[in-house]
Amino acid sequence: MWTPEFEAFVAPARRKPQIWRLLVGGLIIAFCWAVGTFGTFALGGLVGVLNGLDPQEMERDLLAGNSPFGTLLVLVTFTGLFLGVILAGKVHSRSVQSLFGDRQAWPFVLGFGAIAAVSLLSLVFPTELEIVPNLATRTFLTLLPFTIFFLLIQTGAEELLFRGYLQTQLAARFRSPIVWMFLPGLLFGALHYAPSEFGPNAIYVVAAITLVGWLTADLTRVTGGIGAAWGLHFANNAGGIILVGSPGPLGGLALYRQTTQPDDPVLAPLLAVQIGFLIVAWLLCRLWIAKSQRAVA
Repeated sequence: MWTPEFEAFVAPARRKPQIWRLLVGGLIIAFCWAVGTFGTFALGGLVGVLNGLDPQEMERDLLAGNSPFGTLLVLVTFTGLFLGVILAGKVHSRSVQSLFGDRQAWPFVLGFGAIAAVSLLSLVFPTELEIVPNLATRTFLTLLPFTIFFLLIQTGAEELLFRGYLQTQLAARFRSPIVWMFLPGLLFGALHYAPSEFGPNAIYVVAAITLVGWLTADLTRVTGGIGAAWGLHFANNAGGIILVGSPGPLGGLALYRQTTQPDDPVLAPLLAVQIGFLIVAWLLCRLWIAKSQRAVA
């Protein structure tokens, strides 16, 4: 399971691998995310009040995150998480680059391209979901640069936390991939368990996101960085936040939206299909990585 690339990625984490440092780092991350979240929504609320919006209606909108402004604010909150992971790395005397890995631009493009290719393939499969316009084209294009930037922050923060920080710090102390690969993936999925939002589909959502955690952990293992994992994660989330959103949270910035509610049982088999496409995208990445490594050798 260990690769030379992953050994090099873990090496900076071995300088100060104590578990107590990992716990302190976790507290720093939680604090920064909480402060960032509170500050983001407080500032968003102030902007809304200054623009004459009804405070109660605005509060419901911001908490739901299903309007353009609300969705954007939800994405902005991940800035605190992003910065928190970088500060946590300092507890282990790690540089910012050591959390990303070396030369990760091309792996990012690879991960993004694999999802893009599979998404084009999925267009040939019929779906019963009704897709309707969500934003006016002009509004969508105006907000698009901000959407892309903060979506990069959101997905980058999660990859930094679970792959760049947690996976490598655990690997610095434990040789077993059950500890540094599978357990963080389970935690990644469990943190997305939301039965109030997804109803009977909640367990399938957790399964899909846990799989994403394992696949991106494997890409991190074979590339020695979070580039490919970040690119795959970003492209996967972009489909549901930029192109076709859901009626629930994080659907306010999409050009189109589906009318089916997130807790509708009809979505369960579609989630299974999505899991299949994710596996195909991961296989494409692994095949290209193996080909590149053979060419270098």
